[in-house]
Amino acid sequence: MIAAVPKAAVVITNPTHFAVALEYERGMDASVRVAKGVDALALKIREVADKHSVPLVENPPLARALHATVEIDQQIPPVIGQVMRLRRMVPARR
Repeated sequence: MIAAVPKAAVVITNPTHFAVALEYERGMDASVRVAKGVDALALKIREVADKHSVPLVENPPLARALHATVEIDQQIPPVIGQVMRLRRMVPARR
């Protein structure tokens, strides 16, 4: 799983507890999760991503959702992408 991190397009993190590496190439129907980890494994994923210039994006809700719902080498359900796009369009309530 760690060997797949360098080919990831991005690693979504919950700063210290979760890391989820996603692969995406133009023409793919959806991103594919190639690695996931909690705590020490999450740290290793972030270290490998950093070493290979894979962008790290801090988004705790998305990191937790992807970790809990998508298996390795599984495409991300379109609904997660839709929700994240909507969140960017609608200002957060305070």
